[in-house]
Amino acid sequence: MKNPKQLFLLLLTICTLAIPFAALADDEFTSSVKRYPYRLPDMSVIGSPTWCKVGPKDTMLDIARRYGLGYNEVDLLYPRMDAWVPPDGKRIAVPTFWVLPPSQHQQLLINVAELRLYFFDKASSTVQTYPIGIGDEGWETPLGTFSIVEKRPNPTWYIPASLQAEYGMASMPPGPDNPLGDFMMKFSAGAYGVHGTSMPWGVGRLVSHGCVRCYPEHISLLYPQVAVGTKLEIIYEPLKFGQRNNQIFVEAHPDVYKRFPDYVQYAMDKLSGYPLAKNVDRNRFLMAIKLQNGVPTDVTRFTSEEDSPRLVELMQ
Repeated sequence: MKNPKQLFLLLLTICTLAIPFAALADDEFTSSVKRYPYRLPDMSVIGSPTWCKVGPKDTMLDIARRYGLGYNEVDLLYPRMDAWVPPDGKRIAVPTFWVLPPSQHQQLLINVAELRLYFFDKASSTVQTYPIGIGDEGWETPLGTFSIVEKRPNPTWYIPASLQAEYGMASMPPGPDNPLGDFMMKFSAGAYGVHGTSMPWGVGRLVSHGCVRCYPEHISLLYPQVAVGTKLEIIYEPLKFGQRNNQIFVEAHPDVYKRFPDYVQYAMDKLSGYPLAKNVDRNRFLMAIKLQNGVPTDVTRFTSEEDSPRLVELMQ
């Protein structure tokens, strides 16, 4: 098997089956609504880095889920760390901060390229954010502006005709094997929806047939808040610019759907159209797009070395 993604999913399945059920109980992972204040355009970096100490039984997938991240977010930052057996007792930085993606409606927004969802509340100028799993290659999550048209708790999965032979059925009732999880929010793009999952470790991966998967503990928070009729923007922005405390940040992600033949040219074009481009340090910017580690990076150009704040290195 030469495809590394397929190999990862195979190992994931084997390891999941090998771990005692009690260790995988969703009860271990809980979450509460976190609302981050924002103001556009000058306060568009939300959250702050967190430090954690790797426990004796932790995997990187556990750590990601515990801190509200998808697997991709820890894998990009620590590509050489063993995801299954990270060093016990090691203190690591957890990237719990993000640059807000551009939004026309500031309601519900998904940035496919970073595998993350944002739920805005313009009335309070706050935003929530959650990691997601997205469509695999050949089953790409659709882009565009849609709206939530239907909400279903304990949904039945009406299996697409092209997959019915694989699953041996036309529909799958609610239950632990149903890939839709406990809640489904269908949007106006055909059969697609934002829903939970029966395989939480697929969040932060390209694993679905186009739908958007959330951790069970996150969809249970979102579902009661998102009304039918809510605007849903689905965009593809691997590179985002943001501001906080008079500093400029860039957050660069890999081109997961391979839409840009020349990533550097794409990034330079984005920079040339950025209103504060003259205040961006080109060397720092180029380093950020080379790393593509998904971490907001300060790229502010300072007039002298004395004016430059001390940079905290988050990479391993």
